[in-house]
Amino acid sequence: MLNLISFSSSPLAALGQIGMLLALAFTLAGLWLAVLGGLRGDPRPTEAARRSVWAVFAFVSLATAALLSALLRDDFSVRYVAEHSMTTSPTWVKVTSLWGALEGSILLWTWLLSAYAFILSLTLRRDALRPWALGAMFVSLLFFVGVVAGVASPFTPLSQIPLQGQGPNPALQNHWMMAVHPVLLYLGFVGLSVPFAYAVAALITGRLSDHWLSVTRRWTLMAWVFLTAAIVAGGWWSYETLGWGGYWAWDPVENASFIPWLLTTAFLHSIQIQEKRNLLRGWNIWLIVLAYASTVLGTFLNRSGIVQSVHAFAGGPVGPVFLGFLALLLIGGVALTAWRTPRLRDLGEAPAPLSREAAFLAGNWLFLVFSAVVLLGTLFPVIVEAVTGRKSSIGAPFFNTFSVPIGLGLLLLMGVGPLLPWRRADGESLLKALRLPGGAGLLAALVALVLGVRSVAVLLTLALCAYNVAGLASLTVRAARQRGNFAALLAEQPRRYGAYTAHLGLVVLALGLAFSGAYKQSSETTLNLGQDKQVLGNTLRLESLRQANYAYGSSAIAQIRVDGTLSTPRMNIYAQDPGTTFPTPAVRYSVLGDTYLVTTAIDDKTGKWASIRLIKSPLVSWIWAGTLIIVLGAGVTLLSPARPAVRKVTGGAVAAD
Repeated sequence: MLNLISFSSSPLAALGQIGMLLALAFTLAGLWLAVLGGLRGDPRPTEAARRSVWAVFAFVSLATAALLSALLRDDFSVRYVAEHSMTTSPTWVKVTSLWGALEGSILLWTWLLSAYAFILSLTLRRDALRPWALGAMFVSLLFFVGVVAGVASPFTPLSQIPLQGQGPNPALQNHWMMAVHPVLLYLGFVGLSVPFAYAVAALITGRLSDHWLSVTRRWTLMAWVFLTAAIVAGGWWSYETLGWGGYWAWDPVENASFIPWLLTTAFLHSIQIQEKRNLLRGWNIWLIVLAYASTVLGTFLNRSGIVQSVHAFAGGPVGPVFLGFLALLLIGGVALTAWRTPRLRDLGEAPAPLSREAAFLAGNWLFLVFSAVVLLGTLFPVIVEAVTGRKSSIGAPFFNTFSVPIGLGLLLLMGVGPLLPWRRADGESLLKALRLPGGAGLLAALVALVLGVRSVAVLLTLALCAYNVAGLASLTVRAARQRGNFAALLAEQPRRYGAYTAHLGLVVLALGLAFSGAYKQSSETTLNLGQDKQVLGNTLRLESLRQANYAYGSSAIAQIRVDGTLSTPRMNIYAQDPGTTFPTPAVRYSVLGDTYLVTTAIDDKTGKWASIRLIKSPLVSWIWAGTLIIVLGAGVTLLSPARPAVRKVTGGAVAAD
């Protein structure tokens, strides 16, 4: 129960609400000016709309700063602060409380969206797409600014001010990664608004050639990098925090972040076909519309309360509003695409079965099927409950049944695609190109079989990973010989070799997923003080148990030697939820596998025993290392010079879009 004192108003709450209302006014004005500039072809209202973005960003920044200041100052006259922060929380926890609950998380989303719009306003080209791209960004801003200013305002004042806040969700303060993972995820989600805005602008103006793709390629790749890093960072948070030794559980909210990643990955590969062969014009429009819509779907699932998840926020009033916005995006996308269908016809000839574009197209179909399976598995329990009133669930076995073969298929196509030429390849040259990678894959599988690997999925993953590495290496070595050295190669084609590096990172990550999933071992036991016990081939010894008290809670710390090395797993209790313990496992990372130790129960009376779970997971660290390699490769590609968008026209001439 909160201790209350007399009412006093909060100037920070008033400042934040005023900031959001002014942002809403400038958003409405900017949208009107952008549409006016587009309809009239007049650059003056378009310029005014561009400057309106600056005002929106400034006022949303003011509101965000006001809420952050209220959190840091323990201003409990603001309801959001009183319900989701407390005086004894560490400073970093108070900062993360900004996005630790529903209203604050939407404010952060809105601020990042306004920041993206601001950066876009500084980089917009003076072309026909300009006003409509701004207008589409204003539509997204209008929704999110309106939600924060109205139904999900974090600036509601309290009539009676508590002396001590209720505090943040304990699960969200149990690991510092919560200061990183949500921000990366929002950067990825919100980043897709820019290519979506350009797709809408291209549909409205009818300028559906390569120009809008060339403008948005970097924006899309940057959003994809943030999404990739966010998904893996969330997996690491789960691994380090929940005490189960896993990193991915096919949780509904996890799935909601994975679907946009799949669609964006398909889009990044698909646009190369349009750039090179003038194909898949309609396909690319659909992919980016669905990718952005899926971010709104994920936000709806996360904030509506219709799914049960350790990651989800409590249900609130925003669910129906987000569902309406999702419907608007999908209906608007369908209407615009149907209107422009005649202009979306492909101009190039259909891809030959043996060609790079055919391999990319097959990969895109797998990405789409994967997205559909994840979406179906996520929404099916919701649909069943809505129709029948019965609760149901779909677990990891369903998703794994589909994800393993689809993942293997994507690894196969990822390796064969770069080896194929554009337009068509003859069978003899393809067999010649596949000889070395295929031999490497077969050799890797045979060596693993001799060493004792018996899982068919792991053997196939090993073979396909070796096949990918050998293929990329052969292409790189051959090109380096032609140009004299590797440095010249990277300088001339950073986009290609950045992609190769990202593919190499994905190979490393795939190996980590395969081995840690198939060969994880787990055992539970109880250790008495001073006792040695053999568990999974390791000697465990409980040295001591001690209690550490903090202003915000306490920790029961076990000191356990694992083969002579001291590990200190903890069980944390937070003041706002004294009846629940939150584990902090002790993880000993290594290249070949992790030793993961978590306490499940302790003798809190005499301190003479502790129950522990020991988990040994091979190659888990390869998942984190692979992600770093992926980000490095994508960074090289992002820094590559922009290509001029060109298309072939009748007579062999080349014209700029």
